[in-house]
Amino acid sequence: MTIQFNTDNKITLSEEHRAPLISLISEGLIRFSNQLTRVEVHLSDENGDKEELNDKRCMIEVRLAGMKPIAVTNHANTHEQAVEGAVEKLKTSLNTKVGRMRNY
Repeated sequence: MTIQFNTDNKITLSEEHRAPLISLISEGLIRFSNQLTRVEVHLSDENGDKEELNDKRCMIEVRLAGMKPIAVTNHANTHEQAVEGAVEKLKTSLNTKVGRMRNY
């Protein structure tokens, strides 16, 4: 499973910030790791320098082998919280999708 990060021009994502996010995503999606070929994480700060509630956005798109991508979005006060919320939403979507695949 390849994890790729994309950020807007307001965010600099160093290796020390990237490592815990990779760990959070990998651990959260471990159940689906054999089926996922790629995970794209898009991080943005919707209000730039202004400090507002829920202005950090995380959109995660995953590609299941042989299927269309699934994407979820989450907003939070920090990027870590946004990623964590997006992973939870993604797990719900993947559980539904994989469950449907098993029923056919």
